[in-house]
Amino acid sequence: MNNYIPTIGCEVHLELKTNTKIFSNAINGYGEMANSLTNVIDLGYPGTLPTLNEAVVDTAIRAATILNCKIQKVMHFDRKNYFYPDNPKNYQITQARTPIGYDGYVEIEVDGVKKKIEIEEMHIEEDTCKSAHRGNKTLLDFNRAGVPLIEIVTKPCISSGKEAKAYLEKLRELMLYGNISDCKIEEGSMRADANVSIRKKEEDPYGTKAEIKNIGSISNVEISINKEIERQAKLYDNGETFLPQTRRFDDKLQDTVLMRVKETGNDYRYFPEPDIPFVILTDERIEEARKSIPMLPDERREKYMALGVPELNTNKLIQNRPLSDYFNALLEEKTNHKMASNLLLGDISAYLNKNEKTIEETTLTKERFLSLISLMEDNTLTSKNLKEILDVILESDDSIEEIMKEKGIENITNDDEIRSVIQKVISDHPESVQDYKNGHDRAVKFLMGQVMKETGGKANPRLAMDILIEELQA
Repeated sequence: MNNYIPTIGCEVHLELKTNTKIFSNAINGYGEMANSLTNVIDLGYPGTLPTLNEAVVDTAIRAATILNCKIQKVMHFDRKNYFYPDNPKNYQITQARTPIGYDGYVEIEVDGVKKKIEIEEMHIEEDTCKSAHRGNKTLLDFNRAGVPLIEIVTKPCISSGKEAKAYLEKLRELMLYGNISDCKIEEGSMRADANVSIRKKEEDPYGTKAEIKNIGSISNVEISINKEIERQAKLYDNGETFLPQTRRFDDKLQDTVLMRVKETGNDYRYFPEPDIPFVILTDERIEEARKSIPMLPDERREKYMALGVPELNTNKLIQNRPLSDYFNALLEEKTNHKMASNLLLGDISAYLNKNEKTIEETTLTKERFLSLISLMEDNTLTSKNLKEILDVILESDDSIEEIMKEKGIENITNDDEIRSVIQKVISDHPESVQDYKNGHDRAVKFLMGQVMKETGGKANPRLAMDILIEELQA
């Protein structure tokens, strides 16, 4: 199979996190009884009029800003006309000519190389209702009708399935942290389509395009694009051609399947929506919306790593939004941030997962956590001790010191006291000392056991081991 140059573009629909729908006051929710979150506007009753939800516009301004887009200050909505059971008005209200955001980009990194994925435009529109097929019947759930969406359209600048996956992962991360959408692909609040064509040389015209729909996960986007490139290359290698078409990704086959051939272009007969006036965005409104953007992932990465948090811990924290938000409260504190990240991602995360809790549902205030870090850092509290009392720390309001006292935890952290015990153990066990000097490492474990026995297990193990080695090598 000869080499081809892939040309890929992605279209992503995101449901916005607003309390109500885009053109009605019905609740914007998920998982409720079918047709319980609707009203006459969502159902497309004749004579009903849409009213634009201001929160949708403000959320879209934030999204456009995060995506480095220019903002369209004078915009209008358009009617996209088509006939389908899930579209009760026989048109969808969208933005065809004046998208709220345009000329943006998202920066990704693939195999150590950074690249800007250019965004053609980002527009606001309403979602349709949901179809459910039961035998020869189709049932309609209007809970989704009128849910606010943004559609983000890239330029055809993506070069591989790997780049497309990296773009969607970065986009999802940005939109989650920007509080734009919950981005739950399994619930349909993030939906991605990919347009794929191939050609021999850069100077050749673009090849015939296939659009892949219904891709159920970000990892499947990479798989479906790679399969489609392979399919098109085989056709061209055999001297065959194909018509522009829509395909879907089949999860069981792990391949794309033909849905329909696009023999003629769609004519949606767009025209300005007559029931919604032009929207004029002032500089003040844009600035006000931008102010509410939380700290985004890249800024968090930079701050965490500057405080000595390892890259692995940094990325794990950012993958867990509640832990990352909790950690942000420590950024200005003088503490051991690396140890803080280890505690959050280790024993504390294990407790949260086991008990199906979030960190906000524990009693670990910032002040108590800072105290915990301090006690761990000076070895007053060991990792072993922590495992014994962690449940109490996270479930009671008592100070860490009070909990340690109640549980009888008292560690020897005085160097001189530990050294004195170690010198006695060395004196009492000359054979083991000789074994160590003869290269038998197991002798150290025996001597260390004797140190812990002499101190009733209260010597800090790490500190004791360091002093024991020092004394043996003296």
